[in-house]
Amino acid sequence: MHSILPFFLAMVAMIVLLNMWAARLKIAYPVLLVIGGLLISFIPGLPVIRIDPDLIFFIFLPPLLFEAAWKISFKEMKKWWRIIGSFAFLVVFFTALSVALVADHFIPGFTVALGFLLGGIVSPPDAVSTGAITRFVRIPRSLSTILEGESLLNDASSLIIFRFALVAVGTGRFVWEDAALSFFWMVIGGAGVGLLLAWLFVQAHKLLPTDAPSDIALTIIEPYLMYWVAEQFHSSGVMAVVSGGLFMSARRLKFLNSTSRIHAYSVWESLIFILNGVVFLIIGLELPEITDGLREDRIPLETAIGYGVLVTAILIAARMISSYAALIATLIFRPGVQPHASSRTRRWMMPLLLGWTGMRGVVSLAAALAIPVTLGNGQAFPYRNLILFITFVVILLTLLVQGLTLPYIIKRTGFFDDIYAEQDEQLTKRKIKKELKQHIHQFLRSKYENELKDHAGLEIFLRHWEERAKAADDSWMNERTKAIFIEMLEVQREYLTELNKDQKISEEIIRQQLFQIDLEEERLRMI
Repeated sequence: MHSILPFFLAMVAMIVLLNMWAARLKIAYPVLLVIGGLLISFIPGLPVIRIDPDLIFFIFLPPLLFEAAWKISFKEMKKWWRIIGSFAFLVVFFTALSVALVADHFIPGFTVALGFLLGGIVSPPDAVSTGAITRFVRIPRSLSTILEGESLLNDASSLIIFRFALVAVGTGRFVWEDAALSFFWMVIGGAGVGLLLAWLFVQAHKLLPTDAPSDIALTIIEPYLMYWVAEQFHSSGVMAVVSGGLFMSARRLKFLNSTSRIHAYSVWESLIFILNGVVFLIIGLELPEITDGLREDRIPLETAIGYGVLVTAILIAARMISSYAALIATLIFRPGVQPHASSRTRRWMMPLLLGWTGMRGVVSLAAALAIPVTLGNGQAFPYRNLILFITFVVILLTLLVQGLTLPYIIKRTGFFDDIYAEQDEQLTKRKIKKELKQHIHQFLRSKYENELKDHAGLEIFLRHWEERAKAADDSWMNERTKAIFIEMLEVQREYLTELNKDQKISEEIIRQQLFQIDLEEERLRMI
């Protein structure tokens, strides 16, 4: 333990340094973390990191999925649910099937079941990698939402395929009827468990006398409970965390106060950053042990690399085919719901961008490491080391090839330079602020008309909304005034919540305004 702890602390320090370097170079930090882990692994004398396959999902997935569900705009997800659903389920199955057929044909000794196992592992794109890469370039908001929504659901579909394939490999048989029923239960049952527990958690936050630290501690525990309970019922823990996270996120203003929301933002941001960093470093650190396993299985390294390149090519091709098939189907059957594009060229470039954002990462590694070392009868799991190595090659190639070229392609083509009209966004923000001020003026005049006549502080506030923080004397801010101001902030939240129902207004702008209101409330409470 004393030898491992300094190593983990050094890993965290390495994650921070590599992230700063990546920001300076303007490349995605997962790329540098994987390379850094690979280079560190060649240092002699380092302790070997071994994680119990049964715990790998439970350690990393719940908080990563919960945080992603907390950040995404559910309003935008509903808008593009057809495309998100097709990519999260149909495209994942098509990709896994393509990998299974190619692996069965080209890899000696591989069966279709092993091919589906490999396909389930490498089929889901990694949201962390995509988000880290696209933050340096502008992409259409619709595509950003599709990618985020897809990443929440494709993990569940790919892991369901992974689980069925494990059963098929272990038993040597696969019953489609049982698989269909199990698939239905895992999706519906997982979502039901997640929603039920999320409702209970919301009620607990409301009823218990919690403060900010206890609220944050509970939010860290809750995704693990959702995942664990769903798995006990043999449903999808991933679906439970995603559905529960979306439910709680939509109600954050009702059961968390401003202090909890502000503090939780920083805590969760740091936690997810460290978890992602550790996983991507482990990807690099695991390579020497994986290659040793290949030598034990007498599989030449160059042959295994060739399989990895082949599977990577199949993944990219399958996603490209799916992207353009989705566009053509949308143009034919649902022309009114396609993502907005200002030109024909841009419309046909958007599937290319969507198809090229298929970097693999955390979930693929977790799934590969979760393959049991032995079967139920005690025999070694067939081709486990080869599957691990192919997964590593896929992650490395997609991060390096797609991850490094995606920003260049977007900048070089310039097709999306004006997708986000900054001027329009600023106009929307100014319009919302102006409407908020007008709404608050009407609220104050109607409810506190008598108090306004003789209260200099409120008059100053009304006349100088943007300048009030510059006042040299805070003596006018008594408890009564503070209570009214906090009530005004709550009225603003209610107004913004109603405004968010307008599909034309970006939820990102609404959330920015809500965060500013939380900060303002904290400032008032400290006076």
